[in-house]
Amino acid sequence: MEMESKIKTVIVDDEPGSIEALKWELQAYENEVEVLATFQSSLEALEKIPGLAPDLVYLDIEMPVLNGFDLLKRLGKSSFDVIFTTAYDQFAIKAFKVNAVDYLLKPIDEDELRKAIGRVQQRRAEPATQQQLEQLFEYLQKHSPDFPTVALPTLEGLEFVEVDDILHCESSSNYTYIYLTTGEKILVSKTLKELETLLTGHHFCRVHHSHMVNLKHVRRYIRGKGGELVLKDGTVVPVSRAKKEDLLKLF
Repeated sequence: MEMESKIKTVIVDDEPGSIEALKWELQAYENEVEVLATFQSSLEALEKIPGLAPDLVYLDIEMPVLNGFDLLKRLGKSSFDVIFTTAYDQFAIKAFKVNAVDYLLKPIDEDELRKAIGRVQQRRAEPATQQQLEQLFEYLQKHSPDFPTVALPTLEGLEFVEVDDILHCESSSNYTYIYLTTGEKILVSKTLKELETLLTGHHFCRVHHSHMVNLKHVRRYIRGKGGELVLKDGTVVPVSRAKKEDLLKLF
């Protein structure tokens, strides 16, 4: 393989031993892989990765300050491929397999590393990272009540949002507006029904055919035919008569 075809690679892991072990194994592929940089600090990686423009990032999941998912969220829309390096339990490994997202289980096996590099080479012309990450986050969100982040598909790419930061969701035909505690409004290319399925089990309630709220952010219920909910930011959300009984049972 010619020099210009090398896979430009970055390694992010808070454990120096893990970085050195992976670098040592990648030496066997020095004609195919070029390690541009390594980062123990997720914050430093956040600052430096955009300027490096890597083809591939080996990304640890469990890190202080920003975990791997948080780091991807902060980086926003990216063109690089991702291989998660993880010591996660079998539940998460199953999630990666189901959604065809590359991962390497620590300690990293030489044969698995070779296969992962081969897969990256095959898809470099047309990376599928965005769709695969979206599917992964959906799977984790549905099956793990403690998983704090959701991947939301927008017209520009993916937005990684903390579930607790979502105030309410409002239907807009085949799209949905998501309102955040920060004051931001995101237009997501999913229907409200799809989001309802995605957020089931995370304190969300469909209170109207066009509205879903995060019950953690409800301040007041005002009686009426259906009634209204006042959220902590002052937003008033209508409650339909059909949904009123279900809502009051939750309270």
